[in-house]
Amino acid sequence: MASYVLRRNLPFFQTNSLRLFPKQLNFVSLFSAWCSLRGFTSSCCTSKMFNLTDLTCPHTWYPNARRKKRNVFLHVGPTNSGKTYHALKQLQSSSSGVYCGPLRLLAWEVSKRLNKANIPCNLITGQEREEIDGAKHTAVTVEMADVTCEYQCAIVDEIQMVGCRSRGFSFTRALLGICADELHLCGDAAAVPLIQEILKETGDTIQIQYYERLSPLIPSKIPLGSFSNIQTGDCIVTFSRHEIYKLKREIQNRGKYLCSVVYGSLPPETRTRQAMMFNDESSEFDVLVASDAIGMGLNLNISRIIFSTLKKFDGIRKRELTVSEIKQIAGRAGRYGSKFPVGEVTCIDAEDLPMLHSSLGSPSPVLERAGLFPTFDLLLLYSRLHHMVSFHQILEQFLEKAKLSPNYFISNCEEMLKVATIIDELPLGLQDKYLFCISPVDINDDISAQGLIQFAENYAKKGIVRLKEIFTPGTLEVPKSQNALKELESVHKVLELYVWLSFRLEDCFPDRELASSQKAICSLLIEEFLERLGWQKPMARSRSLFAHSTRTSLLTPAIAQ
Repeated sequence: MASYVLRRNLPFFQTNSLRLFPKQLNFVSLFSAWCSLRGFTSSCCTSKMFNLTDLTCPHTWYPNARRKKRNVFLHVGPTNSGKTYHALKQLQSSSSGVYCGPLRLLAWEVSKRLNKANIPCNLITGQEREEIDGAKHTAVTVEMADVTCEYQCAIVDEIQMVGCRSRGFSFTRALLGICADELHLCGDAAAVPLIQEILKETGDTIQIQYYERLSPLIPSKIPLGSFSNIQTGDCIVTFSRHEIYKLKREIQNRGKYLCSVVYGSLPPETRTRQAMMFNDESSEFDVLVASDAIGMGLNLNISRIIFSTLKKFDGIRKRELTVSEIKQIAGRAGRYGSKFPVGEVTCIDAEDLPMLHSSLGSPSPVLERAGLFPTFDLLLLYSRLHHMVSFHQILEQFLEKAKLSPNYFISNCEEMLKVATIIDELPLGLQDKYLFCISPVDINDDISAQGLIQFAENYAKKGIVRLKEIFTPGTLEVPKSQNALKELESVHKVLELYVWLSFRLEDCFPDRELASSQKAICSLLIEEFLERLGWQKPMARSRSLFAHSTRTSLLTPAIAQ
């Protein structure tokens, strides 16, 4: 039963159709079964005019949600306005419900909040599954949203991410597919017109609640200038790993403050603990150096956001931050109810101040389109119709012919196509190829990519992948340089990938517990490196040594496995 439930929650799987399509079915039977699931008529099934690449009516992909007249509530406003808080109140008072967040950290936070309030709540993310006896509430990452279950109440947080190039399709899927009496959407007001337009097709009712920021956010008229002007509660924002550690060293070398760090490639557990150290008034870590990873998902007691730059490399080019990005990051200062109820925002350089002030005074550009991606069953039908086995070719041709309405765009799948080029060389079925292609691999990270290749090759050859065949437990150690730290972060990604695959191919990836324990060790060793980096006060140094001695005793049993 557990395996059945997990497979149902595969990302991108937008119906349960895959379990109902035996591989031996011919195309006509397969197509008829799919049309039946979608609620199409028999005449439609036999029509030669039916175009599988016509994606102009994605709301029809979710018959369960279309049979229900949903009451949709839009909670919109800036960061720190209480919009998600009010939606969560509704979730807590419901008889059943689901919270869909953009990050694992947010799903964790909501599940803990509900369980603490004596409302049993499960946690399901790509890498975790915690089931609570009797739970009728679940907190998930948005990709794991189950569109086959019925709920009284559902929340989709940060709904403006429907416009994200890479992940927008997951938010669109949740928006159109979640079957709930009440659907609460939380996010930026820039998403309102688009959501209203999209939901015209669904027959849902829509109510909009606008929120104002609960605490002041004051743009400074003067730049930071020198690091001698750093204060307790400051957060310096930059956009590269190298710059984060450079700024951390510069600040700590002055001997006045110690810095926590938060950035995207840090393990989520490490990010959480670094944030906790910064929030803890009794710790020595009074300053935070971070990337835009702080824009959502972490509750931080920040007094002042300081932009080191207003440009970032987005994987393709170096570009200026958008109005939305600047407002999202700046809004983290002055958290309501914290030690710093009034937030301030500035830049290191005076030349960046005009752009900062202009962005904070401007509304976020209205979203024009939402991300969309074809369901697996559509790709499967297309492959059978055209007698194709190369997933790269199937996906490339399908998207080339795809027809969209003006409200949608096809989400970026460049990374998936790169993986498909490799996976297509292996003797795997289409479903397995698809699974490896949607896995959370960083194909631009050599170690992470090599891990995926070895997992896929072993799976294709033997049907079972033992972790010890490619990874030797007990060999991890505290990194001694930033290059070694980067390698350890990559190893953590490989271990996370194994855990992700083990939840979807349980019998074939049987070493989940070992991978999880080694993943935890990676996080602790990375934290040890972060504590040793830079100048530390005597008190902080003694704490670090105590923490290290404690960890050593905790890690020994795991390393011995």
